[in-house]
Amino acid sequence: MKDQQQPADPVRPWGGPPWRDGPPWRDGLPGPWKWVARDGLPWISTLLITVFVQMGSSYAAKEQLGERADLDVFARLVLLAGTGLLLLRHKYPAAVVFGVAATTMLYLGAGYPYGPVFVTTAIAVFAAVVAGQRRAAWGAIGMLWLGHLLIAHWLYRWLPPDGDTAADWQGEVVVAVWVVAILAVAELFRMRREQWAKDRAERAEAARRRADEERLRIARELHDVLAHSISVINVQAGVGLALLDSDPEQARTALTTIKSASKEALGEVRQVLESLRAPGDAPRAPAPGLDRLPELVQQAASAGLTVEVTREGEPVQLAPGADLAAFRIVQEALTNVVRHSGSRRARVTIGHGKGELELRIDDDGPATQADAGGSGNGLAGMRERAAALGGTIEAGARPDGGFRVRALIPLRPKEMPS
Repeated sequence: MKDQQQPADPVRPWGGPPWRDGPPWRDGLPGPWKWVARDGLPWISTLLITVFVQMGSSYAAKEQLGERADLDVFARLVLLAGTGLLLLRHKYPAAVVFGVAATTMLYLGAGYPYGPVFVTTAIAVFAAVVAGQRRAAWGAIGMLWLGHLLIAHWLYRWLPPDGDTAADWQGEVVVAVWVVAILAVAELFRMRREQWAKDRAERAEAARRRADEERLRIARELHDVLAHSISVINVQAGVGLALLDSDPEQARTALTTIKSASKEALGEVRQVLESLRAPGDAPRAPAPGLDRLPELVQQAASAGLTVEVTREGEPVQLAPGADLAAFRIVQEALTNVVRHSGSRRARVTIGHGKGELELRIDDDGPATQADAGGSGNGLAGMRERAAALGGTIEAGARPDGGFRVRALIPLRPKEMPS
């Protein structure tokens, strides 16, 4: 089973495409050729480079006929060794860049023509820098440059071709520019690759954060909807069972309330789950807000809780997010009263002040359970809703024995009273 595990997002150290099972064309290759792509080595690009260097060197030999040594079998083998090393440039970039520099120095020391042999070195240096082996790249190209200076200005007397003279120092300037250009391009690509990797990681982190926030939002919505509705159902079920024999009509009323509350809960759960549909789909029903407070009061009344609603200040049109948060906070607070308070009366005060919306939910107690203070998910959900809008939640026992939940939600400028 361990061999079947695959990394979630493999990224090659040399910046290649994140193929999980090899290049996409692997399965389409004929049978004898599938091994070429299976090991992950750059066979195709290395083959193209080899053909280019061999053919280009033949052309360079004709152009430099009489000035440099003729290409022979040894020269071909040295060129082939240099390009063959490039096959491992992604797995062993440091070793390859020194190996290619050594074969290039051997080629030049043997007096063979200048030409595409330097392309091999440039590719090896580029691969080493991109892979993060900067010291190896600088060291190898520095070694090659110093070796070229020794060969061109001192050792040429004892090396082929016969009658060779010292190289022009102006040519060394060209070589220096060539070296700097290779290193500059490689460094630029390395920095761009690191930036791409950083951007990709940031996008992945942002996607994970959005997914976490969405899961939290759905969990909070489901908790608020289900906790309130099931509390009402639980109370009415108890009433129905108690009065089933002595007062069937009252029991029927309790069952009717259970049916209504369950239908309401199913509708709201369906609305929450619709957010899991394909992105871009609009919800089929508007999110609840304080305009549905009368329904909430009626549901609480069916559970035996009398709710008195008071409004202070000039009402304003709230943004959808703030309106939903305010509704859910009141709903959860009333649910806690039904579940954890011995009082059958609650007071909801909605204050529209300058710059903020204040919500106060009070009951006279006493608490019926040790967790009546609301230390569970309900209070945590209320705090998360308020915090998401920059607001706060205060919840605790009152000196007279009751309990109060107080929420402050900041308003945006267009929501503030004029």
